[in-house]
Amino acid sequence: MKKVIVGMGTCGLSAGARQTYERFSELLSENPGVFELAHTSCIGMCYREPLVEIREGEDRILYGEVTPELADEIYQSHIARGKILEDHVALHLGKGGAAKGSESEFYSLQNKIVLRNCGTIDPESIDEYEEKGGYRAIRKVLEEMEPAEIIGVIKESGLRGRGGAGFPTGLKWSFAAGYDSEIKYVVCNADEGDPGAFMDRSVLEGDPHSVLEGMVICARAIGASSGYIYCRAEYPLAIHRLTIAIGDAREKGYLGENILGSGFSFDIEIKQGAGAFVCGEETALFASIEGQRGMPRIRPPFPAEKGLWGKPTNNNNVETYANVPWIITNGADAYSAFGTEKSRGTKVFALAGKVVHGGLAEVPMGTSIHDLVFKIGGGIKEGREFKAVQMGGPSGGCIPAHLDHTPVDFESIPATGAIMGSGGMVVLDDKTCMVEIARFFLEFTQEESCGKCTFCRIGTLRMLEILTKITKGEGEPEDIEKLLVLGEQIKESSLCGLGQTAPNPVLSTIRYYRDEYEAHINDKKCPAGSCSALVDFLIDPEKCTGCTICAKNCPVDAITGKAKEVHVIDGSICVKCGKCITSCNFDAVYKK
Repeated sequence: MKKVIVGMGTCGLSAGARQTYERFSELLSENPGVFELAHTSCIGMCYREPLVEIREGEDRILYGEVTPELADEIYQSHIARGKILEDHVALHLGKGGAAKGSESEFYSLQNKIVLRNCGTIDPESIDEYEEKGGYRAIRKVLEEMEPAEIIGVIKESGLRGRGGAGFPTGLKWSFAAGYDSEIKYVVCNADEGDPGAFMDRSVLEGDPHSVLEGMVICARAIGASSGYIYCRAEYPLAIHRLTIAIGDAREKGYLGENILGSGFSFDIEIKQGAGAFVCGEETALFASIEGQRGMPRIRPPFPAEKGLWGKPTNNNNVETYANVPWIITNGADAYSAFGTEKSRGTKVFALAGKVVHGGLAEVPMGTSIHDLVFKIGGGIKEGREFKAVQMGGPSGGCIPAHLDHTPVDFESIPATGAIMGSGGMVVLDDKTCMVEIARFFLEFTQEESCGKCTFCRIGTLRMLEILTKITKGEGEPEDIEKLLVLGEQIKESSLCGLGQTAPNPVLSTIRYYRDEYEAHINDKKCPAGSCSALVDFLIDPEKCTGCTICAKNCPVDAITGKAKEVHVIDGSICVKCGKCITSCNFDAVYKK
């Protein structure tokens, strides 16, 4: 019997997957027993959602952009008569995993460890997770391994924290294991706050049990009995599926008292965060769990000695824990076979911005920016020129196109002035103003500063004021040097990672795009035509047909002209809202 599986992660639901699922449900009611209906989460091809998989034996066919109307066609042709609708196939996976279809390159260039189950199993079914080898790693560590052996395997694998800092995971675990305490904690940081990042959310929505299993293994290794997953409340679907997973894991004996009869006990709670970006910093996260305001604490002592409620605590992010069961099951050598000498394994990236294939991709460490943007990402939308990629979120920096050969790993990316961060990649094209990008990210970090440090609280505000002046055409030649000095002072004097990295977007854009800053300041022009205060809106007399649509849509009546005659924009009245450009059907309105 054929099985119909609808992708119902957040990306799928936002594209209309629920309506598609409901239509298949109606078809099943009308034709009982003809097919099975199930749901899964995101497989990474967010740009083709809603995705529907038709599975028959080892044959898997994924259709893209499946509306309720297309669902009818798929039923009538593929399900009822066995005739595949080739024009709508995104991916065809046959025996042995060979990929065909329009998205075969996107899929084939990946090596999935963290995302191994995402988009293939029902995330709300512990049975399907077990069928894929889930929870075997727990049995192995409880029945065959001592805590020191577990830590040894993680060290040998070369796994480094995927939350941004890249600290060796096994070494971090050994620190917490080394402190003697009756109470220890394992914390999972799921407070994914970077604009453009959605890796952790997708893992929690698509394979929550892998994270739970990784946390249990960590708890066994360091001797912890309690755990917390700190997940932002803006991820309701992730929290819903985590809640189901925790309940099912307790029922099957993988969580709670005396796990699998081993004498080892460990349980997990979910703590919902209120969306404070600073709570991505681990000591601020601990304060939030404790019911306090999320503010960083001075280190040392480090969390391995005094973390949550002053007890030894290990904190890793979602992706880090999701790697652990695979490593225990398959061995350290199998994991370290991927990646580079100092950056082992794979990494999940969220491709967003001006890239054709926006979505999730998991590739070996060391894959170049070019391959991620052009081979997996499909290049730049509308065929425009690739300008830069912003990595590391508000704490990261912009890497220019001429450095697209750079391997994405923990050594190469920082050398460019950016950071890998948790894996968000915002692709920028030639219409992007780098001064405005710097201003946007600094505005974010300035608003999210907890205010504890003077340099972070006041320094970022001064930098933001200067950047705002520049984008309005009010900048002065000495402003660039002021930004550089302030940036270095904030990096050196802030208490936590938020302040220490907040200037990165500004410093990296000045490093590579100083000419754009100078054009804004000296010529009072925005080379990208993005900063509205520095551009003029004009009408091309050769293209204008006098249709009057732009004039009718102008909110301030700045456009004049008779029907079937060339129109004119009065720059003294124009508020540069851009309505004239979006309403013109002849590309006659342009910015200069």
